[in-house]
Amino acid sequence: MTNGPLQPLCRGAFILLEGCDRAGKSTQAAKLVRKLKARGFLVEHMRFPDRTTPIGNMIDAYLKSTKELDDHAVHLLFSANRWECMAKMKKLLSSGTSIVVERYAYSGVTFSAAKGLELAWCKSPDIGLLAPDVTLFLDLPICEAGKREGFGEERYENEDFQRNVRGLFLDMKHDMTVGDIQNYARKTIDEIHGELVASAIETIKKCATLPLKDLWKPND
Repeated sequence: MTNGPLQPLCRGAFILLEGCDRAGKSTQAAKLVRKLKARGFLVEHMRFPDRTTPIGNMIDAYLKSTKELDDHAVHLLFSANRWECMAKMKKLLSSGTSIVVERYAYSGVTFSAAKGLELAWCKSPDIGLLAPDVTLFLDLPICEAGKREGFGEERYENEDFQRNVRGLFLDMKHDMTVGDIQNYARKTIDEIHGELVASAIETIKKCATLPLKDLWKPND
């Protein structure tokens, strides 16, 4: 008996990695995708913002501080960037391919709310997006994130702002289907990777025959 993938007639899982800047999401997402593929699972890697689209190009310029935009307009651009990927994501999931995603609506809400925008308003443009099947929150202390290579290169990468974002993430955890990676700063990359792989495989198997869900529907 093999430890192989579910049959394609089962839907894929939406596995989300969230956390503050420089928490290791890109490193862990890449390792997770490679491991799942090696185990025989159908899986693709996505990240938000998707900077390859026309909307993503505007967001990229803003994040690199080469373009200035109103905070409300920026928030709506981030949301629109997620919406323009919904058809692709639903097609992948429905065909049996799981997706490992870096950042999503939770990042959009916490970063905008940290700038002072009202939380309910921040959530409203994302109501009806696909809901993740599991959100794996990489909780790295901000003082540790600030020591990492590249910290400070983009607009939001300063320690005070990131502390506000982390606090909002923690406040929002009741809103998420969370598999928390605890004591992140005390674990090696491979230890964290092992926890992510176990959680991802459990999620893929658990949600294979469940319907896709919408994010933040009013009756949720």
